[in-house]
Amino acid sequence: MERVLGIGGIFLKARDPDALKAWYREHLGLQIEEWGGLAFPWQRPDGLPGMTVWSVFAESSNYFDPSPARFMVNYVVRDLRALLETLRAEGCQVDERVEESEYGLFGWVMDPEGHRVELWQPPAPPAA
Repeated sequence: MERVLGIGGIFLKARDPDALKAWYREHLGLQIEEWGGLAFPWQRPDGLPGMTVWSVFAESSNYFDPSPARFMVNYVVRDLRALLETLRAEGCQVDERVEESEYGLFGWVMDPEGHRVELWQPPAPPAA
């Protein structure tokens, strides 16, 4: 079973999201966009374009729940539903919800340390 292809996103919680984004912009040169983050382009193993999103969330966000961590990593996968079923069969704590949008499919699993891990299947590329 194929698993992770790459890192799709790194998400941080912040007490003061605007100040944290400003620090990263000033000191590390991140070109943070209006939506609150940026995307680093890369090439997937299958040759298609990929990206890693970096974004800051407000400390009050419940997007990382039930994890108490202040960060979450998103991993790119090719077949989200199949991987979630495999993880369930292996005894992992998998969120029952799968989110589907124009950005692709999203699912979640908890690691043994209590970190919420986001799994992302990007949308299929447009037909040529």
